[in-house]
Amino acid sequence: MPGQAVKVPAAHQVLAVLGYLARQAAPVPAAAITRDLQLPRSTTYQLLTTLAESGFVVHLADERRYSLGVAAYELGTGYVRQAPLQRIARVPLGRLVDRTGHTAHLAVLHGREVIYVIEERAPGRPPLVTDVGVRLPAHLTASGRAMLAALTRAHVRALYPEPDAFVTRHEVGPRSLSALSRILVETRRRGHAIEDGEVTPGLVSVAVAVLDSAAYPVASVTLTFPDYAPAEEQTVLVAEVNRTARAVAHRIGGQLHSAAE
Repeated sequence: MPGQAVKVPAAHQVLAVLGYLARQAAPVPAAAITRDLQLPRSTTYQLLTTLAESGFVVHLADERRYSLGVAAYELGTGYVRQAPLQRIARVPLGRLVDRTGHTAHLAVLHGREVIYVIEERAPGRPPLVTDVGVRLPAHLTASGRAMLAALTRAHVRALYPEPDAFVTRHEVGPRSLSALSRILVETRRRGHAIEDGEVTPGLVSVAVAVLDSAAYPVASVTLTFPDYAPAEEQTVLVAEVNRTARAVAHRIGGQLHSAAE
């Protein structure tokens, strides 16, 4: 009928599965999807197989569970890159720079990389490699480590399935999943991530993840400063980053950080 939307059952089922996975706090078995969405078992597996082939779903074979994949997150970061998150976070980041005198960034996670979406450069500070639009390996950056630490361990394993995933910039940084896991455990314990000279020698970065209402890391707030900053000053800088991340999280109705299991 002219003017009337045509419903496509398969499309509705795909969207239902993606929406369901997005609402979960952790990966779920196919049986839970079948039960909660009242889908035939065969349909559930067909949908999951297709979504996994296109990257929208990740099958965690060891756990026999499913979670959202990189392609699904790319849709989310596409929304983020189109401005809402930047508009929400720009004022808090500007205030962070004013209070500390150091350059601040907002980054989002895209697979095994971080993408920098805001740079608030402090007056008189030199430009950094982390300009807007730049991608860097997540495991090397404070921004990435803060967000990876907020993911489940199974999710991190799925992102780093083999040693080739661990690239370096200056021959430093984790080169195995066990090495990265130790860094993430320490990051969870501290509540913030640290990177010291692994991206740019002579510079230290500290970062705190910003979580949405489902405890997913939508971004991280990062501050970069010279490695000769006294320990007392660094303690103050970490507190300021936490304060800013809390302000951004409040604005999106989310959380600050949590320990992923």
